[in-house]
Amino acid sequence: MRENRVKRTLAAGRVSIGTTIFEFATTGIGRIAAEAGADFVLFDMEHTGWTVETVRGLMATTRAADTVPLVRVPAAQYHLLAGPLDVGAMGLAVPMVESAERARLIVRSAKYHPLGARGAGPGLAQDDYAGQRDIPARMRSANEEGLLIAQIETVAGVEAVDAIAAIEGIDVLWIGGFDLSTSLGIPARFDHPDYQRAVDRILNACARHDKAPGYMAASVAEAQALIAQGFRWIA
Repeated sequence: MRENRVKRTLAAGRVSIGTTIFEFATTGIGRIAAEAGADFVLFDMEHTGWTVETVRGLMATTRAADTVPLVRVPAAQYHLLAGPLDVGAMGLAVPMVESAERARLIVRSAKYHPLGARGAGPGLAQDDYAGQRDIPARMRSANEEGLLIAQIETVAGVEAVDAIAAIEGIDVLWIGGFDLSTSLGIPARFDHPDYQRAVDRILNACARHDKAPGYMAASVAEAQALIAQGFRWIA
């Protein structure tokens, strides 16, 4: 796999800023986002109804741009993770991660042996159709460069956040604000003390386990405030 600059940026303790696409699945959208300066483009399969066939085209066009294509899958089942990776995604976001066991399943599904059990389909889209030479090196590269994002967006996820953050292979803990506030019984009340305590708990777990905290900002001002708060993966 080609070098994942988002993963390198986060590993160095810096901030990576990109965008999330829910609509406008046109062939140019990834390149438009890249031209605007996005480090990554995250294409959503959880709420859009897009199939892997749609994502296949988006990966092909976005990989041709100077940005990192990521996909949010709808759930943690193996085929939902492996499919986007096989068509060229350089990382995945997985919703509703509520336990260390779920985080381990994500790593196992998305990484090749010896880190996981992802099925091998070398020489295809994920390898830029470069043929089937030096397969072990390509598998090692895919394991090293693939970015994995676990979404913490329920009370159960917050309760297990230290165990989730401790799992090797998970790079980012992304707070799903609407779902988390709903799970807390305070939908969209992001200034509520209970919500703020949950956010602090997730930030502290990220700091303890060297994970990048993530959030999806609704404005430039919010993104600036999130960065000041310590978030480093900002959509």
